[in-house]
Amino acid sequence: MNKMKILITGANGQLGSEIRLLSPNYNTFEWVFLDKKKLNLSDLINLETKLEVISPNIIINTAAYTNVEKAEHERKISNSINHHAVSIIANWSFNNNVKFIHFSSDFVYPGNTINPLKESDITNPVNYYGLTKILGEKKCLLNNPNSIVIRTSGNFSVYGNNFVNRILKKMQNEKMINVVDDQIFSPTYVKDLASAVMSILCNKNWVSGIYNYSNLGKTSWYKFAIDIRSISGLECLINPVSLLEFNSDVKRPKYTLLDKTKIMKTYSISIPHYKLGLKKCIKNIINEK
Repeated sequence: MNKMKILITGANGQLGSEIRLLSPNYNTFEWVFLDKKKLNLSDLINLETKLEVISPNIIINTAAYTNVEKAEHERKISNSINHHAVSIIANWSFNNNVKFIHFSSDFVYPGNTINPLKESDITNPVNYYGLTKILGEKKCLLNNPNSIVIRTSGNFSVYGNNFVNRILKKMQNEKMINVVDDQIFSPTYVKDLASAVMSILCNKNWVSGIYNYSNLGKTSWYKFAIDIRSISGLECLINPVSLLEFNSDVKRPKYTLLDKTKIMKTYSISIPHYKLGLKKCIKNIINEK
């Protein structure tokens, strides 16, 4: 019996790396991990041809253009990766009866509410990065209605240039830092997200549509930084500042706390509190040094 072949794009990113670590435990699947060098989503012309050669049964698209600041100025490439490439993959997967899981962002929401956000709530991005993500979502589900789209927020892990890694470095090198305190969200420990993906793959039922996923808990970037300081044992003065004081030309949604009820019920997924993931993550970062 042939194994189901799963293609992971963005293999060296946070989620791709975490899925790779878990993959040996799921040897009923054949795993194909491709990084940017082997499958560049900005190369739209050759994308379908490469998919034909790989011929997967399932595609998990973890690749994305994620730099919110640069997206405002590098519009062509951010839109190519987050929107047009997703459209092509979704179209190809539909025509070839291939299952498709795509990842989106809490930045598709306007962030002007005070209640946890459901998948059905209004989307209206306040920056160009968010716009590319919602356009990608729409084309994904339009071209392949059988797709699964997972919106996440505040991703952190041992890998990559994420908030936890950046703050740890800053606290080691600076006596005082400023962190935004009026942007409310729920962080995502990417290792937990990877486990959730495995739960979906192993579930007998494939229920298409949009799902929110982040860890449990509610925080701001400032309070998240306080948690990082407390767990790491580092000493650094952390000052809370507002988004208006933060030196950025890019607008950001102020409230993107995600409601995870739908994914928990549909796939019987248990989601831990973000502080549990943060403790594990920092421990692993420290042990790697």
